Amino acid sequence: MILVTGGTGLLGAHLLLELTRHGHHVKALRREGSGLHVMESVFATANDHASLQSMIEWVEGDILDVESLIMAMADVEQVYHCAALVSFAAEDKKRLMQINVEGTANMVNAALITGIRHFVYVSSIATLGSSINGEPVSEGAPWDTLPKGSVYGLSKHAAEREVWRAMAEGLQAVIINPSVILGPGDWSKGSSELFTAVWNGLKYTTTGVNGYVDVRDVARAMVGLANARVVNERFVVNGANVSYKDLFEAIAQGLGKPAPKKIASPVAGELAWRLFAVLSLFTGKKPLITKETARAAQKRYSYSSQSLIQQIGFTFTPFRETISYVSNRFLIENHQ
Repeated sequence: MILVTGGTGLLGAHLLLELTRHGHHVKALRREGSGLHVMESVFATANDHASLQSMIEWVEGDILDVESLIMAMADVEQVYHCAALVSFAAEDKKRLMQINVEGTANMVNAALITGIRHFVYVSSIATLGSSINGEPVSEGAPWDTLPKGSVYGLSKHAAEREVWRAMAEGLQAVIINPSVILGPGDWSKGSSELFTAVWNGLKYTTTGVNGYVDVRDVARAMVGLANARVVNERFVVNGANVSYKDLFEAIAQGLGKPAPKKIASPVAGELAWRLFAVLSLFTGKKPLITKETARAAQKRYSYSSQSLIQQIGFTFTPFRETISYVSNRFLIENHQ
C-alpha cells in the first residue's frame, strides 16, 4: 500500500492520478474539512475518473499529529510526502517552520517507527545554492544561508535536513527538488495564479529567468525514482529555463489574451511590494507581491536535471506543450 500526503493540492492530486492510472490503490492523508475540488478537477481529465477515484482511501490525519501519521502508515510500504506550506511572506515564518519542518520531522519519524520501505520527499529548488560560473544549478550546489532571501527556502532546507537525518537512521528515502511547478490547480494561488493574472490583463513582465516543470512530469519523476528504489540522493526536477517575458507570452497565446508589454524595473518592484504590504494591512489579505518575489523576479536562475535524466532515463514534456495543457484546463474550468 502507498500513502500520499498533500493529495488535495496541485502536485499531490496529479500524483494520485499517476498512481491510480498504474493500478495502485492508495491511501491519501487529508486534514479534517480540507476540500477535494482540486483533486476532482485533476481527475476529471481522465475518462475513467470515477473508477480511478474509487482506488483512493482518504484517511483523516495531520502531519503535525504523530499518532495520526502512525495510524495512517499501518500496512503502508511506500510514502510520498507532498504536503507543505508555500509562502514567501515573512510573517508566515512561524507556520512555515511548523508545517514544513516539524511536519516533515513527524513524517520521517513515523516512517521509521512503522518500517516504511521507501520514502519520497518533495523539497524545492529554493533549497539549492547559487550558480557557479554561470552554470545551471544542480544538486551539488552548496547551501547558502539565505537562498534567494526566502523564508520558504529556509524552511524547506531545514525539512530536508530532517529527511537526511532519518536516512542516517536507516530510512530508505529520496528527495526531489522541483522548480516552479506548472499545472491546473487552485487558480487563485501559487503558479496557477499566473494564468489568472494574464487572463485578467497583466501589463508588466520582468527581465528575470526561472526554471519551470510540468506537474505531470514531477509526478512521473517521483514514481520513477520510487520504482527504481533510488535512495540517499536528491534530484533537481526542472523541465526548462524560461524568461518571464517568454513565459507570459506563451500563457497569453494559450489563453488568447494580449501578452504584457511593459518591463517592470527593479525600482518598480521595490515600490510594488511595499505598496501591497500596506494594502494587506487594510484588506487582511496576503500581499500579491512580497519582497522576496519582487526581487526574485528580477534575477536570472537556471537549473539542470541531468542527474535525473541519467538516473532513470527521464524525458520532460516540452514547455509549450505544458502551457497549452494548463491553458486549456483554465479555459475549461473557468470560461466554458
